[in-house]
Amino acid sequence: MIWKDKVVFLTGASSGIGEALAVAIAKKGAILGLLARRGDLLRELAARCEGHGGRARVFACDVTDEAGVEDAAQALRDEFGHIDILICNAGIGGPRHAKDLTTADVKKVVEVNFMGAVNAVTAVLPSMVHRGSGQLVAISSLAGFRGLPRSASYSASKGAMTNFFESLRLDLIGSGVSVTVIHPGFILTPLTAKRRSRLPFLMRLEDAIPKIIYAIERRKRFAAFPWQLATFVKLGRVFPGWLYDRIAARTNYREDKE
Repeated sequence: MIWKDKVVFLTGASSGIGEALAVAIAKKGAILGLLARRGDLLRELAARCEGHGGRARVFACDVTDEAGVEDAAQALRDEFGHIDILICNAGIGGPRHAKDLTTADVKKVVEVNFMGAVNAVTAVLPSMVHRGSGQLVAISSLAGFRGLPRSASYSASKGAMTNFFESLRLDLIGSGVSVTVIHPGFILTPLTAKRRSRLPFLMRLEDAIPKIIYAIERRKRFAAFPWQLATFVKLGRVFPGWLYDRIAARTNYREDKE
């Protein structure tokens, strides 16, 4: 895959994985539509991307704003003719322990992590199908494979995201639009940097980003890393309930308060 002049619509672009992906893709000569809530950070990021040889446009918008996301996608198409790749990366954490759950908190996580991705997909997919070309990329999580302790809303949102994109992939076979679902483990980002407990197989951004780009370039259906943690999580899907509970309940990588 040649990135030069590919039009990439990236949500959750202002920090963490999104920020690092934007810079890495810009270095390959892509055209970036950067969407996130914080316009000041996006403008600074856009300047860096252009300094690395890419082109960037800024869309200060909450991914839960359906009309705003649609307007951003349309503005990108109006200027460059089409969108080649959508990368759904926007995401937040959530309430830590079941005793702390509220409907409002869970709803917020699901709206950002899942419905935010839905908003982005519906904003770009019809034109991709009409053109007969495109790629949808979901930055999901290993937390979406099975429920994790202190992660009810986050695991649910990522599980929904994974299944949503897998269903899309089946529907889009033969359309020219491919679907890639990426399941990272723990990556050192602002979301994880403040945690006191030790995160298993924690990866640096500079190690994780090439794996994400590789999966996109190869149009992989699924990619999960690091392999050690991904292997355990995948095995966990077939563990009987009593065994999974015994192992998973002992993990303490998420604190009740962070």
